[in-house]
Amino acid sequence: MKLKNKMRLTGSLFMLISVLLGAIASHYLEPLLSSEAIASFQVGVRYLTYHGLALLLFSIINVGSKKRKRIFFVLITLGNVLFSGSIFLLSFKEVLPFSIGWVGPITPAGGGILILGWCFSVWCFIKKT
Repeated sequence: MKLKNKMRLTGSLFMLISVLLGAIASHYLEPLLSSEAIASFQVGVRYLTYHGLALLLFSIINVGSKKRKRIFFVLITLGNVLFSGSIFLLSFKEVLPFSIGWVGPITPAGGGILILGWCFSVWCFIKKT
């Protein structure tokens, strides 16, 4: 599959998942989770949405080379899965019968990878001009 199509598929999946999880959070999580946990869950949904849109947009933007686009794709996808995914899990820590404290350090690692991805995109556009 072409990189452009992988970016579009991944971006579309991120968007689909964010809409589904946003609806679940709005309609079904209130009896289960605290308002703080729901707010945290919504942060994960928001970042999933933003980066889904970014992947869709970047699939049509020329950043200089296919290798650069692939690096951006990997950084944004990995960072978003780690960041949003860990937030989703941690939102349920109050109601789970087991500890998931080990997930906590994954959130900033995912955020750092997202920051690296966006720094890389800035570098790509500077090098292109």
